[in-house]
Amino acid sequence: MIYPVIMEDIDLNLLVALDVLLAEGSVTEAAKRLGLSPSAMSRTLSRLRSVTGDPLLVRAGRSLVPTRFAESLRDRVHAVTEDARTILRPAASELDIATLETTFSIRVSEAFLELMSAPLVSAITEAAPRVRVRFALKLDKEPHTLREGLIDLEIGVLGVPAPELRTRLLIRDRLVGLAREGHPVLAGGAVTAKRYAAGGHIAVSRRGEFADAVDEALERKGLKREIRVVVPGFPDAMRIAASTDFIAAVPLSCLGKGKVNEGVARLGIRSFELPFETPEILIAAIWHPRADADPAHRWLRNIVARVCRSIYP
Repeated sequence: MIYPVIMEDIDLNLLVALDVLLAEGSVTEAAKRLGLSPSAMSRTLSRLRSVTGDPLLVRAGRSLVPTRFAESLRDRVHAVTEDARTILRPAASELDIATLETTFSIRVSEAFLELMSAPLVSAITEAAPRVRVRFALKLDKEPHTLREGLIDLEIGVLGVPAPELRTRLLIRDRLVGLAREGHPVLAGGAVTAKRYAAGGHIAVSRRGEFADAVDEALERKGLKREIRVVVPGFPDAMRIAASTDFIAAVPLSCLGKGKVNEGVARLGIRSFELPFETPEILIAAIWHPRADADPAHRWLRNIVARVCRSIYP
């Protein structure tokens, strides 16, 4: 049965309740998030069913599952509520960073997390002691986490799969070779392309692929390397190179600077210039347009850029 509704009768607060209900799939958990009693949340769900003319959440064993209609609403309802929150946030002139209470979710690579998380957290905590930071590993390039507001900021290679996403260049990087102290490839002066290709190699690929930009560069010189190990992240490649005769190619930024570089030195590995050209690596901050004008988010973007410049000017 469809319940006719006059626009003036709609309580737009119901959108927030619906967003939380669809996210949690539980009246009890939704009540906790909204600070309501389970009975009040149950009454709100009844009102939503009356307004939409759909059950929205139905019993499946001991849990609730969304109807097809509810599934179709999920993304739109979340986008509307997030836009509403953005509109109602304080203007930049009213933002007090020292008293700001929020949680920023940042998606990063394993290499960024290992080398940059500590100085970034220190800088954020010093300026905004009440701000919390949640780091998530970047396992793919899918934009849905930014689109759905699950992630506030992403740090990754410039070039995004969604045209609406905004970017800010943070670091210009390049690949360098890496081998353990005393490795034969380091003997006899500058490393040549032929001597480099003759060794066993470590490739870095989240998808487990056995070829990358290094192989393309070697192919242009008529050479081919033998990849013996594939790992998902550059820190893994560095650790393996330190304890084997395999050679790695990692971004220069992975070696760090100052105190950050002490951990690299302890691994007993040395870097060297690759004897061929590889494409420049551009690392950027990436975010959704809904956060573009938000003063707190703008502050986060600025402090991330400042920390990156302080370590990799």
